[in-house]
Amino acid sequence: MWENQIGRSLEFCEWVLPLWQENFPENMQGVTAEDLWRAVNLVEPSLIRVEADEATYNLHIMIRYEVEKRLIAGDIEVDDLPDVWDDMYEEFLGIRSPNRTLGVLQDVHWSIGAFGYFPTYTLGNLYSAQLLAKAREDLPDHDEQIRRGEFGPLLEWMRENVHKRGSIHEPAALIEEATGSPPSPDAFVEYLRDKVERLYGVTA
Repeated sequence: MWENQIGRSLEFCEWVLPLWQENFPENMQGVTAEDLWRAVNLVEPSLIRVEADEATYNLHIMIRYEVEKRLIAGDIEVDDLPDVWDDMYEEFLGIRSPNRTLGVLQDVHWSIGAFGYFPTYTLGNLYSAQLLAKAREDLPDHDEQIRRGEFGPLLEWMRENVHKRGSIHEPAALIEEATGSPPSPDAFVEYLRDKVERLYGVTA
C-alpha cells in the first residue's frame, strides 16, 4: 500500500517533487508533478518481476503460479522450466528473455524451496487496495493529507485496524474485520482501472 498506492499516487508526487528538485536540480529541471507521476506509473511489459508496473505485475505472479502447478503435478520436469517460462512470458506479456538470468533464474524462491509463495504478492496487492479503500472512507481528507505530506492519519488508521490486530486473526478474517467485507479483488480492479484511465485516457 505504501510503496505502490501511496508512493505512486499523484498526490504523493505533488508532495515529493520539491524534495526531488532540491536534491536533484539538474535532473528535475522543468519536471512537473504530473510528469513524475506518469514516469513512476509507466505501464509496459517487462522481464523482471520486481521492476514491473502495477498493471502487469500480477501477470508475473500468475505465470510463476501456473508453472509451479505444472511442475508439482509432474506435467513438466525441472529441465523444462527455462523454456516453459519463456513461452509463458511470450504468451502473456509478449516478450521473451534473452538469457536465463533475466528469465527463470531471476527469483530465488524455488531454489530455496519456497513453492506456493508467489501468490502472496498478489494477495498483498488485493488486500492493500481493499484496506486503502476503507481507510479513505474513514479519512475523507486523505488525498489532501498525502498532498501535504501528512502520512500520520493513514498510519494511525493502519495501526488501529491492522497492526494491532494482525497477530490475532488469520489474514482473511483480519481484512474482513478491518474493511467490513471478506477479501475480494474488486477494490484492486477498481483502483487499477481508475489509474490506467487517468494515465492513458482509456476506458474499460
